Amino acid sequence: MRPNPTVISFVHLSNTAMRAYFAILPFFILALTHDVFAQAPKYSNEFLSIGVGARGLAMSKAQVASVNDVTAAYWNPAGLTGITDNLQVAAQHAEYFAGIAKYDYVGFGTKIDETSAFGISAIRFGVDDIPNTTQLIDQSGQVNYDRITTFSAADYAFLLSYAKKLGTKGLSVGGNAKIIYRQVGDMARAWGFGIDAGAQYKFGQWNVGVVGRDITSTFNAWKYTLDSTTIAVFQATQNDLPKNGLEVTLPKIALGIGRKFVIKDRVGIMPELNFDITTDGRRNVLISSDPISIDPNLGIELSYLTIFYIRGGIGNVQRIKAEVGNYSEYTFQPNIGVGVTIKDVLSIDYALTDIGDQSVALYSNVFSLKLALNRKT
Repeated sequence: MRPNPTVISFVHLSNTAMRAYFAILPFFILALTHDVFAQAPKYSNEFLSIGVGARGLAMSKAQVASVNDVTAAYWNPAGLTGITDNLQVAAQHAEYFAGIAKYDYVGFGTKIDETSAFGISAIRFGVDDIPNTTQLIDQSGQVNYDRITTFSAADYAFLLSYAKKLGTKGLSVGGNAKIIYRQVGDMARAWGFGIDAGAQYKFGQWNVGVVGRDITSTFNAWKYTLDSTTIAVFQATQNDLPKNGLEVTLPKIALGIGRKFVIKDRVGIMPELNFDITTDGRRNVLISSDPISIDPNLGIELSYLTIFYIRGGIGNVQRIKAEVGNYSEYTFQPNIGVGVTIKDVLSIDYALTDIGDQSVALYSNVFSLKLALNRKT
């Protein structure tokens, strides 16, 4: 079995040209969520789709069936029953676009008894020190750079997780109570609440899993507080003023199946196939329809003496328009990674990936440190 962790990850993406984009991003968000009572926007709360840990990213996020440590609170809460340590702590720090955007995660997991486990997780994705130029021009019509202030746009998620093994051998279930908080400086903020539920079933060398995210839909209630100067800028630029309303995150379902093969008690091979099913309309994925789209992800992990690991995966299949002709072609995102475990206590994992394919950088480097904590007996 894999050791169960403390995780610290570092990701660096270079794209200094994104600074101008992030300077106007909050105002784009305000416009995007305008009058959201009438629609459920795609990619709502999408920061929760990034993923945690080098193992999962190297395997193209194919984790639903096999995850069995503290990070299961994110991938599939039912996997928390795989915790065998007294306490697991996980932490991650990732940076995007030359450090402009930051993604942080911290999680705690512990077994309650032989059949149940509990976890607490927190995730933040934010852009800090964004220039606010709404008051750049003073009352006399002169540009005054001293009037520029800064603010942050950040999304937060807090997960309370519980998992339990049921009477059927190999069957575990789990759930998350999820609180979302989103803030754009002093101009806008939203609170959201949602529920995730998952299950895992292990029989022989087979693992199957299912998780439903936002199964009751997650509702973000936005409240806008704009000062008179900002209102005047919106009106002068003929932009609609945002109104208080609800942003709805529709349910997603992930299915996973994997099998572990063991060769002479030395070499282990575990492939896993996941299907991410969204219900918010047509997406650019392999199986695209309205309202349901399906995005498959395939990952594989090779181990030697449960000490050395090599991982790979394929995901993010998209159709793009060809440069010549009227047909389309498909692209996909490959991922690779390695890991090493020391005395079932410390593990070091690495992934070479392109997180979410969200930048012009060809790849991202992800490093994870994992540590199991146990009381001495």
